[in-house]
Amino acid sequence: MRTVMASLKTALFVFLHGVLQTTVCRDVTLPPGILYRVAGFPLSLPCAVSGYEGSRTQEFEWFLYRDDAGGRQMGVVSTRDSGFPYAPFQARVHNREVRVERDSGDKVRLVIQRLRAEDQGKYECYTPSTDSTYQGSYSATVPVKVIPDTLQISYSRSLTGQPVPEGAELTLTCSAGIQSEQLTHLSITFGKRSGGEGLESGAGGDRTVREIISIDKMLGVVPGRSYKKRYDDGEITLEKRNGEAGLDVYVMKMRGVQPDDTGSYFCEASQWILDPDRSWQKIAQRTLDIGNLTVQQLVESMSVTSSPRGEVTLQVGSPLILTCEVLGLPSEVSSGLLVKWMKRGSVRSDVAGTGGVEVEVARMSPDGVVSWGDDLSRASGGSMEKVAEGRYSLKLFSARPLDSGVYRCMVSVYAGRRNPGPSTPATLTQRSEGVTINLKTKDVLVSAVAQIPRGPLLKRGSTITLICNATVTTTGPAQAQVQWLRWPIPEPVTKKRQSPASDITLPEPTVEEKPRLVAALMYDGVAKIYANGSDVSVDRLSAVSYRLRVHTATIDDQGMYTCHAEAWGRDPHGGWYNTGAKAESNAVTVYLYARAADLLLIPLVVGVSSALFVGIVIIATVTCCFMKQLARQRAQK
Repeated sequence: MRTVMASLKTALFVFLHGVLQTTVCRDVTLPPGILYRVAGFPLSLPCAVSGYEGSRTQEFEWFLYRDDAGGRQMGVVSTRDSGFPYAPFQARVHNREVRVERDSGDKVRLVIQRLRAEDQGKYECYTPSTDSTYQGSYSATVPVKVIPDTLQISYSRSLTGQPVPEGAELTLTCSAGIQSEQLTHLSITFGKRSGGEGLESGAGGDRTVREIISIDKMLGVVPGRSYKKRYDDGEITLEKRNGEAGLDVYVMKMRGVQPDDTGSYFCEASQWILDPDRSWQKIAQRTLDIGNLTVQQLVESMSVTSSPRGEVTLQVGSPLILTCEVLGLPSEVSSGLLVKWMKRGSVRSDVAGTGGVEVEVARMSPDGVVSWGDDLSRASGGSMEKVAEGRYSLKLFSARPLDSGVYRCMVSVYAGRRNPGPSTPATLTQRSEGVTINLKTKDVLVSAVAQIPRGPLLKRGSTITLICNATVTTTGPAQAQVQWLRWPIPEPVTKKRQSPASDITLPEPTVEEKPRLVAALMYDGVAKIYANGSDVSVDRLSAVSYRLRVHTATIDDQGMYTCHAEAWGRDPHGGWYNTGAKAESNAVTVYLYARAADLLLIPLVVGVSSALFVGIVIIATVTCCFMKQLARQRAQK
């Protein structure tokens, strides 16, 4: 039994030793074949070794068994022996057309820069032994078939080099095809180089190569990283069409070229094959220069003008007509225009055109829709039209004093985009010179006088009546618009504020409060009440007399009242406008006295209080004296 157990242990030890030897033995690997490569293009064969002993930097030798040499072995190149190549490869190795590139100490690749037909055969990668024992595989082979170059590429029309206006559409056409007995795929790429003149210009200068758009080997359209947004926006497309003589036609269109699109354009065709390891390999590639493109920037040719020019003075009520003209737009480019009329300043400024914020009067979008700014009333009293290609007019049928100021036409151009989206940035925005519009108003004089009608003293709970006599002196129809304002009666507040030089107590200065708007009677007869908590009415007694009444007045209604009058004129078209003439009346003080019933209540309250106090004192005195007398009598007894 012991003999059997010893035999099993020995057999198990031998088996485990063999397994360990197998797992650590040398192994050389090459891609599985057969590999098909194209004559005239590079061949790259990776070779790796593992499970070795010794130095981590292994040596490699490559052999070729040519099909046309009856399987005779030929030395190609070695990493350790410069004299290793056979005669057919010596010159090619010397000029590095055939070489070994090391990826790491145990991984290299055989590179043949330009594959020839006679390079077809079986390639062997051999690694000289550095192991203590000779175990495993020291070489691997892979067959390589060299197929003829059938990749063709051409273009029907090249770029002339003439400047192309910004926003124009660029169309590039490239024809390509392959005729191979092997199943291969074709990919097409359109690209651009910046800073160079093309492939044939030599190595001078820095060039940036960018892929614009491609049709990959699986017939998928792939935009370049820098062009993805323009592709998503539909500005760059690539289309495949059937051609002649076995060549397909590829058409790239770039809508709305930009200054950054300046450069040298090329078309690149690549041939792909699926290797036995299921990886795609590029086996041929051909690049064709299409020509140089120069984009002429729109800012160099475009200008915006407005008319009339300089300074214009008009009568109030006259029509105001302004024209905007866009010059220098290339006729071959279809562009969308956003036209705005902007105005700065008004009659309320001391000088026309100065001060204030620039506001938008009206705009016309690229699709012809007109919209007005903050003053929506202008929509019915004006128009904005496109009178010709590149010419736009703004008309205000009846100009008002508020229409005075400096007008400018602002034009945003969307080059190459007839109907841009709301988030599309404008290619260029320019403004015209300013046109100063002065509106000459008629001489208007306004006066306002406030008064309290004669009558009994005003008491709390009575009605406050105030009269404002507002007159407007001018030619033509005019109306006064009256507002009533109230200030509280100022009352100085005394606090203990010590003087620096003495201990004298000085009164605090009065704090001025802002007036409160009580009521207004508009030029069109509409009454507006602003007072809260008071019963207020306002009306017009005559052509120049305006009345304010505060019913059931309270202590909060007393104060100093003034009336403000503004003159409104009427233009020939029947519209009313603020002439800007105004006047402020004198201040009248309204003080509310206490009522008689309130005055009688004071002595009554004081009398009753005094009688109660005297009675209590008398009763207390009598009681005290009586108690003292009673105490004495008891003491005598």
